[in-house]
Amino acid sequence: MLDKKKIKEKLETERDTLLEQMKGMGKLSEETGEWETIPEEQNFPEADENDKADRFEDFEARSSMMKALGLRLNNILKALKGLNRESFGRCEVCKKDIEMTRLEVNPAARTCKKHLES
Repeated sequence: MLDKKKIKEKLETERDTLLEQMKGMGKLSEETGEWETIPEEQNFPEADENDKADRFEDFEARSSMMKALGLRLNNILKALKGLNRESFGRCEVCKKDIEMTRLEVNPAARTCKKHLES
């Protein structure tokens, strides 16, 4: 049986963890409501082109990570919003119950294992 209280707790914990990670890499834009990556603070002047390139690569990696975290956060928020719906825990493709083992690992799962790539 689906323990929605336990799932809600897991979702809220993951949401809070994601938000903390995202705060360490960026900020939430008041205009767009989207997370924006900010470059790491630098306490010394850039010495040469290699330092600039390294800083740019770090920013690109942070941006990529921010995008992945943002997608995961959106999935978590969607799951929290839909938790009390009768359809929660059912595959969006085949409408069958999502496997409990899958929901235990990923409480925001929207598909069963069969339709994982859908």
